[in-house]
Amino acid sequence: MNTVKTFMLLAAMTALFMGVGYLVGGAAGMLIAFVVALALNAFAYWNSDKMVLSHYRAQPAETFADPVVRQYAADTLEMAARAGLPAPKVYIIDNPQPNAFATGRNPQNAAVAATTGLLRALSREEIRGVMAHELAHVQHRDTLTMTITATLAGAIGMLANFAFFFGGSRENGGNPIAAIALMILAPLAAALVQMAISRAREYEADRGGAEISGDPMSLARALEKIENFARRVPNQDAERNPATAHVFIINPLSGRGADNLFSTHPATANRIAALRQIAGGMGAAMQPTAAAAPGGPWGRRAGPWG
Repeated sequence: MNTVKTFMLLAAMTALFMGVGYLVGGAAGMLIAFVVALALNAFAYWNSDKMVLSHYRAQPAETFADPVVRQYAADTLEMAARAGLPAPKVYIIDNPQPNAFATGRNPQNAAVAATTGLLRALSREEIRGVMAHELAHVQHRDTLTMTITATLAGAIGMLANFAFFFGGSRENGGNPIAAIALMILAPLAAALVQMAISRAREYEADRGGAEISGDPMSLARALEKIENFARRVPNQDAERNPATAHVFIINPLSGRGADNLFSTHPATANRIAALRQIAGGMGAAMQPTAAAAPGGPWGRRAGPWG
């Protein structure tokens, strides 16, 4: 159902793009804006993984001798092989907020990253659940889907700017009020669709992660812990670049949890409820989620990161 919803939202964004292009400058204006936006987003497509990993100063897990890091990397590669995926690059991010993300334009060029806070706060089973979720993103090619939406959203934003500076197409009589309204409303509508697609892909990754790990309730417990920590532990790197918030398993920005139009992530309570249903269908033990604690069974470790 979420896959169908994603395609419907992509179709809606495409229709919005075409409509804005026609209103602004007809076919010629639409084509120019689309070519420029496509060039910018093509660069982001080929380099987005390097850009996000560099921004968060991610380090290859293989360079760490800490046994917890080694176990995290081994478990991730084992689950990737079980899911029939090429071995992704595994990274560590020195950040106290528990969180994780996947990046890369396709499974052959994928990378997954977990924060040091995640390894300190969660049990091994919960970390496996989180990384299975990220591998599901890789399996579903969600980074490609989000790149397409970013391309269309960027093109719509450019067309809206053209409307502001040039006053719209002759068919609309160059109405400046209409141009200003278009400049504000079109990017807003594109952003809403982009966020809706992101939320749909998170639900699908939760389901896929539960299938890869075979333990949906460990993922449910992990989501609750991560959100509780995210409300208390700021992620300064994410705050400096909020455009990257959607890549994380839980919104790293001030712990906003509402499943609403302006959220890049579904409400964690809704995700846990869905995972409980999946667990019931899989015959998994219906264990209650655990409240956030200072550390998982592995304990709070200083590790090689200090």
